[in-house]
Amino acid sequence: MPFVRSISGLRATEEDGLNPKVLANYALAFAEILPKGKIIIGRDGRPSGKWIEDAILTALRNAGRQAEVIGIVPTPTVQLMVEHSNASGGIAITASHNPSQWNGLKFLREDGTFLNQQENEKMWDLVDNDLIEDKEQLNAEVIINENALQYHLQKIFDIGLFSNNDYVLTNKKRKLTAIVDAVNASGSECVPALLREIGYEVIELHCDGTGEFPHTPEPLPENLSSLCEAVKNYSADIGIAVDPDADRLVIIDENGRAIGEEKTIVLSALSAFEHSDVLGFKPDDSTVTVNLSTSRMIDGLARGFGAKVERSRVGEINVVEKMKKNNSVIGGEGSGGVILPSCHFGRDSLVGIALVCALISKTGKSISALSDDLKKYSIIKTKKEFSKSLSTVIQKAKSKFSYAKINTEDGLRVDFEDSWVQVRKSNTEPIIRIIAEAENIGQAENLIQGIEELL
Repeated sequence: MPFVRSISGLRATEEDGLNPKVLANYALAFAEILPKGKIIIGRDGRPSGKWIEDAILTALRNAGRQAEVIGIVPTPTVQLMVEHSNASGGIAITASHNPSQWNGLKFLREDGTFLNQQENEKMWDLVDNDLIEDKEQLNAEVIINENALQYHLQKIFDIGLFSNNDYVLTNKKRKLTAIVDAVNASGSECVPALLREIGYEVIELHCDGTGEFPHTPEPLPENLSSLCEAVKNYSADIGIAVDPDADRLVIIDENGRAIGEEKTIVLSALSAFEHSDVLGFKPDDSTVTVNLSTSRMIDGLARGFGAKVERSRVGEINVVEKMKKNNSVIGGEGSGGVILPSCHFGRDSLVGIALVCALISKTGKSISALSDDLKKYSIIKTKKEFSKSLSTVIQKAKSKFSYAKINTEDGLRVDFEDSWVQVRKSNTEPIIRIIAEAENIGQAENLIQGIEELL
């Protein structure tokens, strides 16, 4: 398996070069491009995260950079702590949804957002050309902060969705129950805590915080069978699944059915529109920003409220930068990522949970009813190894689909009247991804096949 680095950070296995020396070099290069100030460090709970944290701390201390260690926390917690402090940046030790043998680093600017392409290239250049200056053994201070999770929860309550206690009282009166699968990683403590605070009874399925994944950690339906079964067995109202660093949210309805990660951002946006008075915006004068791989369900929803939808390249920082440009009220990615600027500019499963639960409280509807109310599409997501350039594929597509709308901002996306298909290189794995969405499964399959023929 290769060493992967992109705008989504750095990730690899120990077999492929994830060692203290390499990690120290990246940490030092990152420190070089930051302004002066402390660097906040958190990790997702994988057992390898501890020695990685030690290697980074040693390097930063020797370089005279103060570090603040906040322990096992979601990536959005690191982001929020950086954004709302005087830190110059942050490092989240995580390989996100990758399997347990992987780990890595996500690099955050002083505003809590990811490094963009230019900033990453500047850091990579320092590492690749051995341009990092040797530092004396300066032994800078390390601060231990054990209150980061509580701070994160408080920031979510500060949004105001639950400032009206009627929601919490109603949840308790209805005896709403949630089952949580945090893959024993960084969401193990804070996700159940949030749900209990808003009045849910909580059953913790995989929340022991050991970092030992009970199943493949990416929160896709095929990996969530134990959660789906638990929801049915306990007659729960909702199942909550997050990935190891808890920036992605997937929802299971009361029937034990995974409604699809694409619906996370759609239901969250619906909640934002329904609570626009609390969040302080006018729906018909607002913009939602999502990436080019996100379902067109969001377009239909926004249109119903008179709002606009803008799209960016895949990658959290690409979405965030376009959100800022458009002054978007909410945004995210179809993989289960929700970004609410009124809390912070980062994908945050806890924010998504708060929005979806507030929607349940306001409408009185079940998850299945809310899901079924959305426009029906069939979406297929596939991935495959492909080491060649996509340029030839794009040229072939322009000829084959000359009657359709072609977008090459992020790989290739072809939009038809009632469907679309995209092929792009992954930011997180050594693969390409092919996604198709149509009004029926057969049409989506044909679109996938059409792209595979071009490949």
